[in-house]
Amino acid sequence: MAESRGPVAPKDPTAKRPFYYVMRDKEVCPLLTPDGKAITFIYESDGRLQASAKLVGNLQDEEMLKELGTVAGFRKQVHSIGVSVQKAGEPIKVHFAFQMYGKKDPYNSGTTLGMDIDSDGMEMVMELGRFEWSDDDNVPGQIRFEFPEAGISVKVSVCFYLNDGYTAPEQKEDKEVDFCGAPYKKMIEKSLMQLGNVHRLKAAIDKARRGEHVEVAFIGGSITQGAGATPINVNCYTYNAFKGFCDLTGRGYEDNVGYTKAGVGGTPSEVGILRYANDVTDNGKKSPDLVVVEFAVNDEGDETKGEFYDSLVRKIYNSPQKPAVVLIFSVFVDGYNLQDRLKCVGEAYNLPMVSVKDAVYEQFYLSSEDGGVVSKNRYFYDMFHPTNVGHRIMGDSLINLFRAADASEDMEDLDITDIKPPKGAEFENVYLVDRHNIDDSPCVISYDHGAFSGDSKELQNVERDLDLQGTPEFTGNWLYEPGNAGEPVFKARIKCSAVLIGYMDSASPEVGCAEVYVDGEKVLEIDPHKIGWQHCNVYIAQRGGPTKERDVEIRMAEQDKDKRFTFLGFGVVD
Repeated sequence: MAESRGPVAPKDPTAKRPFYYVMRDKEVCPLLTPDGKAITFIYESDGRLQASAKLVGNLQDEEMLKELGTVAGFRKQVHSIGVSVQKAGEPIKVHFAFQMYGKKDPYNSGTTLGMDIDSDGMEMVMELGRFEWSDDDNVPGQIRFEFPEAGISVKVSVCFYLNDGYTAPEQKEDKEVDFCGAPYKKMIEKSLMQLGNVHRLKAAIDKARRGEHVEVAFIGGSITQGAGATPINVNCYTYNAFKGFCDLTGRGYEDNVGYTKAGVGGTPSEVGILRYANDVTDNGKKSPDLVVVEFAVNDEGDETKGEFYDSLVRKIYNSPQKPAVVLIFSVFVDGYNLQDRLKCVGEAYNLPMVSVKDAVYEQFYLSSEDGGVVSKNRYFYDMFHPTNVGHRIMGDSLINLFRAADASEDMEDLDITDIKPPKGAEFENVYLVDRHNIDDSPCVISYDHGAFSGDSKELQNVERDLDLQGTPEFTGNWLYEPGNAGEPVFKARIKCSAVLIGYMDSASPEVGCAEVYVDGEKVLEIDPHKIGWQHCNVYIAQRGGPTKERDVEIRMAEQDKDKRFTFLGFGVVD
């Protein structure tokens, strides 16, 4: 048998161009999409790509960062893209795709770059000049890793090799986090913002210890959903904290302790208060004993700048089960959060509060000798969301609170009925009226859905609890389509003092705008394209008046009657 031989005269290696990373040893785990594909999506629009270049690749040049905000600037700077995928065990084929969003139709009219990669850790490089580019390219949009099946954990790295004339920054190495060391423990202790009245928290802990059924729930935005954690269902901060609660009470995970994760990406407490009944209590089937509230980085989208947060906290605290309410304040890569705006709610009601920002942010700028425990690159998955390390830190911060409460003296429960809401509480008793319950709602005198007769399946899907498949939000919606019979108007006569309008945002040019009228007066113009992606949203249509019968209409805008619109339902205060 002839001995195999390599090439007689192998070519000299090509000198590598200067480069910087935008992902480095990033842990990813694909989820199943509604069409059955196993994909990890990493969104790069709205400043995310620049943030990754700065955070992971140490890119500080402001002009180069600015160039990454457009496809034209990206192509000017980047010569080629290097990608590697590392998986333990038998290698697989992974498809890498980098999609540019288009101007006319963000998800369909731009260029998509792609190549197949073996999961053996070997870097593959693709040159941008090999591809045909669309004239409609607008901004770098999303990176996708497409797998043969879901649930495969890998580490990926992506770097940008630069065109002539560009200089790359030094690529720094990050040290591993010592979760057992004294500096880590000291960092976690700094997260305890306020121990507060621990009566209800101690009651939940003691109840679990006795073997009685206890429900632990979390409500918030994408961080509570688990964004950045891989796998998203078991490495998120909520499940870490839940396991810590079970360990503290001496009970096996889910032995007699129920777990509810109700995080929805991109949504503020203005949306959270409408979905609380369905997502947390399963419309009354669950009675949580402990609810953790996380909206510290989402509530810039709250029209009231804090009243919905205050109303939600009161809604939970004053529910019949009398649950413990814990407030947690997460943080973005630039240090942004709203704890200075929202902490007055926890202070007024003497609630336990945890600030992840207080724990981690100052130490980001310290050396390990001076007390630095974790780098930004280790903590953040992107500019908004934590990595597995970041989620563990968030979970450990809550566990630290649970232990502190357990070790504290008990006290009398606090009745907050007569405490003045620091941000206001007009919406404490708001509830959702949708297709599922409108016929039984005592506040709805009459209604006519007109051409809003469809039932949209194009909804925001989220991974609830331990699910990896995704569950649609606001399934009791009404969809307007131009072919539906009837007028392009949804009419309802509602007895209320305040009313909210829920709708579905979209990037599709086939989705149109709508107008909202109360007692014949136009009060809202809803443009589903402002946010730029498919997610649920809520606006106030009426507030501040007496409880009386009001005529509420959702009308398709005159110029958009040939387009779709999804109305999610009313939020009603009666």
